[in-house]
Amino acid sequence: MGLADTFARTTAPDTHTRTAFLVIGTESVPDGRLLSAVERAGENLSPTAAIARADTGPVPVAFRLPVAVCVLRVGPDFSLINFKCLDAPHFRPREIVNQFWFGATHYGARLVTFNGRAADLPLLELAAFRYGISARDHYLARDRYRGPIDLTDWFTNFGACHLPGGLNLLAALLGKPGQSATPDVLRLYQEGKLPEINDACLCTALDTYFVFLRTRVLTGDLAPEQESLLADRAKGLLAAKTAEFPVLRRYLTDWTEPASA
Repeated sequence: MGLADTFARTTAPDTHTRTAFLVIGTESVPDGRLLSAVERAGENLSPTAAIARADTGPVPVAFRLPVAVCVLRVGPDFSLINFKCLDAPHFRPREIVNQFWFGATHYGARLVTFNGRAADLPLLELAAFRYGISARDHYLARDRYRGPIDLTDWFTNFGACHLPGGLNLLAALLGKPGQSATPDVLRLYQEGKLPEINDACLCTALDTYFVFLRTRVLTGDLAPEQESLLADRAKGLLAAKTAEFPVLRRYLTDWTEPASA
């Protein structure tokens, strides 16, 4: 059975619920072979040495490989339908990318990200180029009404101002866990701890979803009471999934009341 068939079987839409949005989170690591061949050409560096040499600053997205992509399916009423980390438990970059773009086409939903225009989407677009994977519908829907929603652009007026604290700040304002410390993804990857990377990625995607919900209150798509009800329902879904995703126990434990003046 092909990978696309597997993805369709395990994530087919619910009978009575259409997926209108896909909220995504990603984590990636530097591609040492590519860094050695392009950035350090002629230096005969090993992949590990090339990564170490590049570790003086952020490695550009063009030289990175996705090792975690977590996707939340959201309905037209902004309810959380389901979620998954792609290609679990193997977390292979090519299969992650294949599943992501197949799913994006399958659902035809708007992508929702935090800083996706600068990070998540270029990462996945370049990976599709690397592996020769179709992302046709994504490129056909690049307009303000059907294209991706980047919450970073939304809060910074497309870069006109800064947002210190980023997603963690916004999550804290909503009483959601955020990340107390940025995970050392490269170290975890080198230690073979891919499940831990995907756990962190899932929590980031969940924070993004709850921030997205609040923005829909600002746009008038949701009343505050509706947002509260949707958050409670999502909390119930997370509680029901703790056996499958143990990290959700910690996420729910760290869930607090929203910050207020």
